[in-house]
Amino acid sequence: MVFSSLFFLYAFLPVCLLAYRFCRSLKAKNICLLVFSLIFYAWGEPKYVLLLAAMSFFDWFFALRIAAARSRGRKGGVWLALASMTNLGLIGFFKYSGMICSIFGEPPAFIRSVALPLGISFYTFQLLTYVTDVYRGEAKAQRRYWHVLLYAALFHQCIAGPIVRYGSIARELFHRRDPRDEIPSGVLRFSVGLAKKVMLANPCGALADSMLLTDRVIGDASAFAASLQTLSQRSVLGLWLGVAAFSLQIYFDFSAYSDMAIGMGRMLGLHYPENFDHPYISRSATEFWRRWHMSLGTFFRDYVYIPLGGSRAGAFRTILNLLIVWALTGLWHGASWNFVLWGLYWFVFAALERLFRRGVSRLPGAVRIPLGHIYLILVAMLGWVLFKFTDFRLAGAVFRGLVGRNGNTLTDFQSTILLRNNVWLLCFCLIAATPLLQKLVWHPRLAKRSVLYRAAVCGLLPTALLLISTACLVGNSYNPFLYFKF
Repeated sequence: MVFSSLFFLYAFLPVCLLAYRFCRSLKAKNICLLVFSLIFYAWGEPKYVLLLAAMSFFDWFFALRIAAARSRGRKGGVWLALASMTNLGLIGFFKYSGMICSIFGEPPAFIRSVALPLGISFYTFQLLTYVTDVYRGEAKAQRRYWHVLLYAALFHQCIAGPIVRYGSIARELFHRRDPRDEIPSGVLRFSVGLAKKVMLANPCGALADSMLLTDRVIGDASAFAASLQTLSQRSVLGLWLGVAAFSLQIYFDFSAYSDMAIGMGRMLGLHYPENFDHPYISRSATEFWRRWHMSLGTFFRDYVYIPLGGSRAGAFRTILNLLIVWALTGLWHGASWNFVLWGLYWFVFAALERLFRRGVSRLPGAVRIPLGHIYLILVAMLGWVLFKFTDFRLAGAVFRGLVGRNGNTLTDFQSTILLRNNVWLLCFCLIAATPLLQKLVWHPRLAKRSVLYRAAVCGLLPTALLLISTACLVGNSYNPFLYFKF
């Protein structure tokens, strides 16, 4: 079940909100949330609900043991180590066992048959932050197991984030929350996310697939020769068009789900962290990753980079710490070597920026700012080629084709027609990737003064976006979600 499906929009979510509304006590509301969260998760993979429940149980138990050790004047490091090994061992088996076994040859049949549990990367990191924060004394150990399970299983964000720390949400989730003032803004945020997914991400994805390849074709080893030939024959314009469309698709797809999760949380009085801040307006790789998937970046900063020493131990150690963080960032995104290379690719630019930032800062602003934007867009777009193609030979064909090194033409009839047919979509997406639309639609001062303005923005706009999105969903079966595989 995905947020942008008609069943979710007109059956699951309304029933959940209605049942939640009729619950009187906070305990009853949380039980309602837990039941619907487990149903949501079990909808696609019933057996892996047991994995989610088991991992929550282990971390509930380990956190209690850490708290007990701390009460006796001990740190509880053994229990933290056991929790880390349990969580990383389980995600390692379900997500990376095939990749690791492939180093030594063909993976065994039972390894190849292991399916990737939905959202395991997200809820594993959430549970790790919970146990670690208890160990650090930044959060109290939860006495009730089902509370830990609810924290890990919340259907708004357990599949695709944002990654929510226990300490930041425990008070609202288990003690007190009042969503009444947040419902209009929550509905607006959800409808904006839905529109981004259905009206922007999906058309960009269809365009990218027509110029590059679908994920199904890329993963089909028997079709490799035909796929390589197809990419090698694409025109330069067609490949750049496909890469640009994929760059927009992955941003609108993932940020849309974050918007919908944040919106649903607000409807219930829960405040999830922001996950995207218009990353394509950045002027450096470092800034880009401060704006892209912010909850993941914060996780690696606070739980990997800083514990390793951060930038406090000299230039060499800083670069080494960055290398470890970026390798893990790439590996987190998928069990394939192209994701590791993608992470190391971003490490190279982050390290170079750190080494040469003084020299760059001396350039005049009129030169530095536009060059920074162009540089970042090119780096991001080329990086998405590594991200999309799990086979390096296919990625290599795209890289060569982007500069005409495949013997391919500069343009052709198909790419020209597709560009003409989608030029307005691309232009609108470029504008929507900046804060401009948000500033044009929402004026805080005007919202305070005018009831009519607030009603229009928080009432009419979500209704219009929901109706248009529904029409798009009814008329189009293309509705992928890229981050389900992570």
